[in-house]
Formats: sequence, structure tokens, C-alpha cells
Amino acid sequence: MLIELFLVFFKIGLVSFGGGYAMLPLIDREVTSKAWVQPEQLLDIIAVAGMSPGPIATNSAVMIGYNVAGVLGAIAAILGMVLPSLIIILIVAMFFFQIQEHPVVKSAFYGLRPVITGLILYASILFATRNGIIGGEGGFEPMYLAISVVALIIFFFTRIHPVFVLVASGLTGVILF
Repeated sequence: MLIELFLVFFKIGLVSFGGGYAMLPLIDREVTSKAWVQPEQLLDIIAVAGMSPGPIATNSAVMIGYNVAGVLGAIAAILGMVLPSLIIILIVAMFFFQIQEHPVVKSAFYGLRPVITGLILYASILFATRNGIIGGEGGFEPMYLAISVVALIIFFFTRIHPVFVLVASGLTGVILF
């Protein structure tokens, strides 16, 4: 099991570009298809991972690994998740400053940007649907959508720190639900 955890998260870390949020759809597909966690559990894991210090995908890997195989599972998952990035960044760092202005390299980065944005948007819609914020089967709660929209407006148009928005949203949930 430890080797499988390591290999799954190594694969995710190897093929995922764009940061933790872009990795979430791959994590979702891999861990739910193996029944390591149920989709509802994954939503909770991602919520806690997002509120915890550090990268969301790495935090999620630790919690999933722990859920599957305890402390050793958490270690296997985290090593699998971070080793590809470490190896890639060391290799890229050796050459990047020499090739960063090359037209092919610039074009590749321009091509990756919309895909990364799409992955993040896909993860947002997937988890919003599963939480009943949008769509969903009978689980739609208009107040979920209202809290999401208000938080989004605050993020776009103010300089309020996200921690305050999170606390206010949590308190709103306590009051409303």
C-alpha cells in the first residue's frame, strides 16, 4: 500500500503544473477511483488542507496518505508528491536562465497558462457542484451560493485579508445553518 501511495502521488506530482489547485482534479480522480476516500471525505480534506499553512495539494496528500495507511502513508504520499517537483525544479534551474528568452520556451509558457486556469476552474466547479453550491441533486442551498458570491466580490474589490473573509464566512455559516 505504501508503494502504491507513493507512486500515485509521484505521478500526480510529475504531471501536474500550475500549483496545488490545478492538481486537485487529478487527486480527486486518483484517490476516489481507488476508493481511498469517498468524494465527501475528499471535500472535507481539501477544505482543511486549504485552511492549513502550506500548499493545498501537499496538505491533501498528507491527509489522504494518513487516512489510508497512517503516519507511514502520510510520509509515502508527501514524498511522492514533492519529489517530482524537486527533481524538475533542480533540472529547470540549471538551464532556465539560459533559455528563458527563447521563443519556444516563451510560447510553451503562454500555452500552459490557459490550461492551468482551466484546471483551477474545473476543480472549483467540481467541488461547488459536490457541495450543492451550484447544480447538485436536491442539495442546492441558495445561501451557499450567496456566501460564495459575497466572498468573491470581497476578494475582487477590497484589500481585506482572506483570513477575515474565511472567519466571517464560517461565522455566517454558524448563524445561518
